Amino acid sequence: MIIIEKLTIKIDEQKCVGCGLCVSACKESAIGLVNGKAKLIHENYCDGLGNCLPVCPTKAITFENPTAKEQKMFKTSLKQWPIQIKLVQPTAQFFDNADLLIAADCTAYAYGNFHEDYMKDKITIIGCPKLDAGDYSEKLTTILESNEIKSITVVRMEVPCCRGIENAVKTALQNCKKTIPCQVSIIPNH
Repeated sequence: MIIIEKLTIKIDEQKCVGCGLCVSACKESAIGLVNGKAKLIHENYCDGLGNCLPVCPTKAITFENPTAKEQKMFKTSLKQWPIQIKLVQPTAQFFDNADLLIAADCTAYAYGNFHEDYMKDKITIIGCPKLDAGDYSEKLTTILESNEIKSITVVRMEVPCCRGIENAVKTALQNCKKTIPCQVSIIPNH
């Protein structure tokens, strides 16, 4: 059993210049400006995905771990953090010599045994081609070019919008000019 900690953000008021970029980046409305400084105004809204981290020009935002009594325990096959395609660093060490799982966000919720059947022994990255701005193919190309990836598994829903993640992987494979085994699994919508 692995302990998963609910991460929450911490904002250093001394470093904060009150630019508001983190407020705009936070999709959960957890951050607001109070007296010209960013504040975590709705701690329970924070999803821990860290959209606020890369936009902060002064690095005033960090994650903090809760106390041990706040931790929850459950089984997971997750091997690294972050998992959002937009947040991972393409040269992160965990990518090297990895079996890579690239999954549409919804798949983990639609398929009950997702951790055991798909994530086990893989490095996992996720995204939603419908809701995330932009195309993943450039970032995925950089990941594939920068690392020795052993295999790729793409998991998506059968809805048309999920084809975007599969197409991004195909484009990245063409662009990186490497031969990497790739399989696609489609989760039905029922």
